[in-house]
Amino acid sequence: MSARRVQVPSILGEPGIRAETPKRRFLFAVPPVARHVAPAVAVAAELAGRGHKVAWTGDRTVLEPLLRPGSRIYSAGDDAFTAHLRETRAGRLRLRGPAALRSHWEDVVVPLGHAMLPGVDTAIDRFRPDALVCDQQVLAGPVAARLRGLPWATAAVTPAEFARPLAATPLLERWVRDQIGDFQLDHGIEDLLDLRFSDHLVLVFSTGALVGDVSFFPDHFAFVGPAPGRPAAGAFPWERLDGRPAVLVSPGTPDGPAGERFLRAAADAVGDLDVQAVFVAPPGTIADTPPNVLVREHVPRAKLLERMSAVVCRGGFDTVAESLAQGLPMVLAPVRDDEPVLAGQVERAGAGIPVRHARATPGELRAALGEVLTDPAYREAAGRVRDSFAAAGGAAEAADRLEKLA
Repeated sequence: MSARRVQVPSILGEPGIRAETPKRRFLFAVPPVARHVAPAVAVAAELAGRGHKVAWTGDRTVLEPLLRPGSRIYSAGDDAFTAHLRETRAGRLRLRGPAALRSHWEDVVVPLGHAMLPGVDTAIDRFRPDALVCDQQVLAGPVAARLRGLPWATAAVTPAEFARPLAATPLLERWVRDQIGDFQLDHGIEDLLDLRFSDHLVLVFSTGALVGDVSFFPDHFAFVGPAPGRPAAGAFPWERLDGRPAVLVSPGTPDGPAGERFLRAAADAVGDLDVQAVFVAPPGTIADTPPNVLVREHVPRAKLLERMSAVVCRGGFDTVAESLAQGLPMVLAPVRDDEPVLAGQVERAGAGIPVRHARATPGELRAALGEVLTDPAYREAAGRVRDSFAAAGGAAEAADRLEKLA
């Protein structure tokens, strides 16, 4: 009788049999905000590269330019509500403090949740996901997942919520939780959760080096670091950079006289420094541009940051994360939303200096910029944050966690 040859698995993993992660289906629920989609795109690409199926639910007009051609998109939202958001955006941007927060929840997050829920339900019926990945601003995703008994993960594209920014105003903090609770009750869920934080998995695209002490968070809170999306393409006159220290000034779209005044103050500040400055601003915004200032409406930011020595911005997390990922010290001029919280985190990490957007003078900006450029402590602190980002794993670590969830 002939012997039967049997392959015995190796304890080292090869050349024997290797177990493979079963292929799963992940549905990403995102708001109509490009900077909230970019980290999810990176994680989705990692999952797809591992053989998993990925689909999206949200505003198709926002998603299509941000995703690869052929991506599976299930529309979720209401055209009339989306148009209303665009029409009222300028008025909402003028709000500050508690008024801005209340408007954010009453006029944006909660109505967006109601508008998206039918589309999210349809996406689940048609795609049959094993798990949902829900942006913190999409209440419809967690509610649909809870009603269906599906596992779901929070995708927190900004770490602001993890600093409890409303702890000093408990009545306002309770009011936000009431908005979230009422949304669940409206859809038949009485076992209330804070939908900003999944009880299955919370992906935080930052690290303790920026957020602060994270040791007290539960194990299902994963601080994976930033997950940068595809670098934006674009022409840039690289020959104009002559080797002097270069500063990127990216204050966002000027929102009225205050924004234009800040741009002018920043231009006056760098005009007296031995640096080059690249301002991201519409043409004609800055009159009498100093000779060491280059104004471009659009820049290939990720590639440009490789050539910079410091960054001036308002504190949006996309700019903060990309800058710190390059180990660049910062001057931050926060205005609203999560910007003050993030500016405080950068300051406490030792990687930057905050200034007052509405009152910053050329002298104040010049002093702050000179300090982060010349004091090595700021660059060293930014380097520590950069190293923590690299060690956290980014999109790959997020994908590992999602595979275990599903």
